[in-house]
Amino acid sequence: MCDYSLEMYASRPARESEKYVTTRFPSGSIGLAAPGDCTTAVCVQYDTHLKLEGISSDLQTRLAVKDEEHVVFARLEHGAYRDGVKFDNGKEISLQLLGSGVGVTLVELAKPEIVRERQDVLETID
Repeated sequence: MCDYSLEMYASRPARESEKYVTTRFPSGSIGLAAPGDCTTAVCVQYDTHLKLEGISSDLQTRLAVKDEEHVVFARLEHGAYRDGVKFDNGKEISLQLLGSGVGVTLVELAKPEIVRERQDVLETID
């Protein structure tokens, strides 16, 4: 979703496979925007899988993550800002802590029928 702090800006939903960047809006809040359009907040649904690129070396060290990571967009239950990401290692942080300039791509997930076909094939092999 778009954090409450971004409600004063124009917004639009995220699109699969489109690239975004974490951006500091004039209010001081960090959200997602398309490169070259820092006036429109891009809203992501919770539980959406994302790929982050360009995570700062400081955060890499503090969170035990790499420069590129797959994460899940999450609603945080604590703090002033609720939009965040959850890493595979279980760590969760607010978008505000990511800082500006981190690349974000929505990850295309396998369609349910493809997953079922793969499960059928694996059961046949067993």
